[in-house]
Amino acid sequence: MRFQASGVLALLLMLGATEASAASAPKPRTLLVHDMAQYQRAVAALQPGDTVTLADGTWRDARLVFKAKGRDGQPIRLTAQTPGKVILSGQSDLRLAGEYLEVSNLVFRDGWAPGGEAVSFRLSRSERADHSRVTGMVIDGYSKPDRNESDHWVALYGHDNRFDHNQLLGKTNRGTTLVVVRDDEQGLDNRHRIDHNWFGPRPNLGSNGGETIRVGTSHDSLSDSHTVVEDNWFEGCDGEVEIVSNKSGGNIYRGNVFFHSRGSMVLRHGSGNLVERNVFLGGGKAHTGGVRVINGHQTIRDNYFEGLAGENFAAALSVMYGAVDAPKNRYAQVDHAVIERNTWVDVRQLLLGTGKDDERNAAPKDSRFANNLIVNGKDDPLAVQGDIGGITFEGNVQSLAASTGFPNGVTAQAVTMTRAMTGLQVPAKALDDIGAPRDLAPIARDAVGVDWYPKDVVRATLDSGAIRKVAPGEDTLTAAVKAARPGDRLQLAAGRYTVNEVLALSRPLSLQGPASGRAQLFFSRPTLFDLHPGSDLRLARISIDGVQTPDEAGNAVVRIADGGNTANYTLIIEDSQLQHMDGNRGFDVIAAGKGTMADLIALRNVQASDISGRVIAAAADADNGGTYNAERVEIARSTFTRIGGPVLDLSRGGTDESTFGPALDVRDSQFIQVGRKTDASLRLHGVQHARLTGNTFRDSAAVRFTHAVGTPTLLAAGNQFDGTPALQSDLPVEAKQ
Repeated sequence: MRFQASGVLALLLMLGATEASAASAPKPRTLLVHDMAQYQRAVAALQPGDTVTLADGTWRDARLVFKAKGRDGQPIRLTAQTPGKVILSGQSDLRLAGEYLEVSNLVFRDGWAPGGEAVSFRLSRSERADHSRVTGMVIDGYSKPDRNESDHWVALYGHDNRFDHNQLLGKTNRGTTLVVVRDDEQGLDNRHRIDHNWFGPRPNLGSNGGETIRVGTSHDSLSDSHTVVEDNWFEGCDGEVEIVSNKSGGNIYRGNVFFHSRGSMVLRHGSGNLVERNVFLGGGKAHTGGVRVINGHQTIRDNYFEGLAGENFAAALSVMYGAVDAPKNRYAQVDHAVIERNTWVDVRQLLLGTGKDDERNAAPKDSRFANNLIVNGKDDPLAVQGDIGGITFEGNVQSLAASTGFPNGVTAQAVTMTRAMTGLQVPAKALDDIGAPRDLAPIARDAVGVDWYPKDVVRATLDSGAIRKVAPGEDTLTAAVKAARPGDRLQLAAGRYTVNEVLALSRPLSLQGPASGRAQLFFSRPTLFDLHPGSDLRLARISIDGVQTPDEAGNAVVRIADGGNTANYTLIIEDSQLQHMDGNRGFDVIAAGKGTMADLIALRNVQASDISGRVIAAAADADNGGTYNAERVEIARSTFTRIGGPVLDLSRGGTDESTFGPALDVRDSQFIQVGRKTDASLRLHGVQHARLTGNTFRDSAAVRFTHAVGTPTLLAAGNQFDGTPALQSDLPVEAKQ
């Protein structure tokens, strides 16, 4: 009894001590700070449960270090006084170090990170954040001005961190939007959670390094990260062929929506990953893809794919060839893959054996393709490149007919699809355990990101503004261009216009001549239009004459200067005349500089004559780094006469496979005495998709096509070569159709 009483007494004393300790512990504080000096004093003495609140306003060049140690259930918080009213601009960044930290409701905008990361879950290699969270963060267009300078917007280090309900959009420079960084020192078994984020539009980068998410690197890919990426939206994420690049093992990708995004969810390195219950909606947009499978023990199940127009590396399903004992940075053989209970509706391609070549010579093995549903109407999406004997097919249904490329295990069945309340198509008559689960529903768009910052940002486009009339005369056009607002159309009356300044553009603008008569433009500077970031240009029903330009080599009508970060622009010239640009050497009509990248350059119903250089010069990125100057080029119903260089000089060098372009369409045009001062009327190097149809080449140099990487396509049909060599191509003869 004495022992029991003393035990009770000890317990009572312990409880009393605990209550006394709790009573004496400092109460959580909320500290409102107005500048960096106050902020630094506040974070120097934070205790579990404390909150630092940044006062509303613009915090310019704020380099926030958030270093503290909270406790489970008592995190230390950094937040905004009002969500969305604290703007981190200029050269601002945020670095976290410690435990149980939480950051929320901040906006990065109107600037770029001074270092390699805008938001980092570490202060240094030895000081990282664990058990910490960033939520309600917006990063909008916070891109470095040099698009070839790399950074990451968000970098997760350490372990057990969460990045959720954030909104990231508009990254234009090289580098992954969000990256999980792993190594032996900073942690391999990460256990991060990335969820409920809205990854908004990311423009085409035109090179490797435009991923939206990357988990790991090839160097540490043989170990498991155990990161979960779930319930996110990827919308318009067009940076490169890999939207998500998985480079570690043991990860889960679940419940995500890929909406109108070019590229794929790519299991690039690492084994034992799970891809389940994701929804891929392409809307017929070019290069929209699904899942690309590489390495061992990958599981792809219960996913839904619709309207995906991608092929090859961006096919709706791409199962790759690899190599036995491949180096960690190359393509490992697919082994023990399980692809089951998925639905594909109206997709362009399912590709088995992707990328087979001399290096990638090992077919998938010991893998299973089971209980999947393929509904494609009359079109057969299946393509096979190599041996698929290592894949077992069982219990699959294809409508209307089973592809002859499947060896067995696929039943032909007419399946009527209906749109369910979830927004996805399901069989009108249930198919037991075939295809994606009927209860699969994409997470709502308004359930991701934040509700206090818009997802749909209205930006000016060509001809979206006012129509402004311009009269002929000396520098009347110069004044009109300077006064124009984004998206305006300048309506030029018939007559003569003289321009004595370079017309610099950083906004969309159209110049359109009259329906009858001619608007004639003469310019006295080496360049007429100089395109800067944010610009688009359309010229219609205009005559441009180069007779008054200075006698200097290298003049241009439209120049996109080297290193100007001008990218994703549109340049259209239509129903116009270009003439008298042969008074000096190397006079180009369009001169795209190194580091620039057009979404589209188009010449439609253009008459060009007497030009000493090239009409379109888009070959400045010649360092074989996989970059190029134009994603799409279109030449239609145009005539080119007495052109010294090639009408088009378009190049993409290197062996990188992370991009889709360039793509070229030349049709119904005439080339007369073109390229006689060089060796080509069209010089095409590394172009991935080229169509030359219905053109006439008379007394001109040869069309020259050389490929650099991948499996480019060349369609050449209905062309006439009169006094001109036949098309010169290093593609196999069967590629010329």
